[in-house]
Amino acid sequence: MHVTEIFLKDWRNIAEMKIRLDAATNIFLGQNAQGKTNILEAINFASLLKSRAGKETELIHWGRRAALARLKFFKADVSHELAIEISAERQRRILLDANAIRPRELIGKLNSVLFSPEDLFMFKGSPIGRRKFLDAQISQASPVYFMDLLKYNRIVEQRNVLLKKIRDEKAAPNELDLWDEQLAFAAEKVISKRLRSIDKLNRLANSMHKKISAQKENLSIVYDMGGPYEQKNIAEKFFNLLRQRRDDDIKNGATSRGAHRDDLKFFIDGRELKLFGSQGQLRTATLALKLSELQFLKSETGEYPLLLLDDVMSELDAERRDLLLEFLRGEKIQTLITATDRAYFPPQILGKIFSVNAGALL
Repeated sequence: MHVTEIFLKDWRNIAEMKIRLDAATNIFLGQNAQGKTNILEAINFASLLKSRAGKETELIHWGRRAALARLKFFKADVSHELAIEISAERQRRILLDANAIRPRELIGKLNSVLFSPEDLFMFKGSPIGRRKFLDAQISQASPVYFMDLLKYNRIVEQRNVLLKKIRDEKAAPNELDLWDEQLAFAAEKVISKRLRSIDKLNRLANSMHKKISAQKENLSIVYDMGGPYEQKNIAEKFFNLLRQRRDDDIKNGATSRGAHRDDLKFFIDGRELKLFGSQGQLRTATLALKLSELQFLKSETGEYPLLLLDDVMSELDAERRDLLLEFLRGEKIQTLITATDRAYFPPQILGKIFSVNAGALL
């Protein structure tokens, strides 16, 4: 998979920009707040329809009414064109090869992995960030999982509405029986896929971590379900757990256990990274995890996704930078990198270098 051309119009601070990309490495140099990240964000948005902006309309250039991102890319040696228009006045439009598609049909069409400085804090951040990391990778590899996750989340929302009504004495507790049964079966689909994916990601991440740490340390990932149910008979055990916690859930007006509350835990040689990891270990584990994401998606889809490196070169020391670039060149992964300094890259690096200033290419 690789992108050949990006066209942006009124996207963040970019009035209009067309970029023809190299199939290998593309480096965007410039000072902070010049628009480098906006280019990567447009690709990531085209992959997952998610943005770091608070509202989708914040992607629109100030004073304009709509923003457009159009990408030409090859997937499985077949050319495609994807266009996404965001409007302040009407619903978002998505066109794939000139045909309108729904948002849920987009997931998995253009796969990408984003690595940003925020990822260095994922291990010590909230469980929400770790779940999003896992769900994004599985969804890109399996659109069926994405639909199962959407269904699960809708059931949780509906159950929570009912819990509040019961708490306010506007509904009877036995009305939860049907929702609990539906939620248990939906949870089994989501959790089972997560567990299988974690098993594969675990092997890939540990293998990569050993290479980076010169065989010194082992990285392991554990899926923490926060309850007494395990991989076997998940639906039955989760249903029983919902019944056990029903009174508390009614009191709080929220579903307290499930895939929407589960977490990932990371360990280095058996010691939890979140509690005992040094800064060097956190950086090494993050890099290993991101590289294993690439391998995971290749193993699931047959080809590498795009890699988007947003201002992470300054966060890695020279040894880790060289390891990263060597791996990318060896595997021929199309990569877009933003940076403030050309010195982060060795002279022999192949690809294109772009200079970005005030939302324009120089």
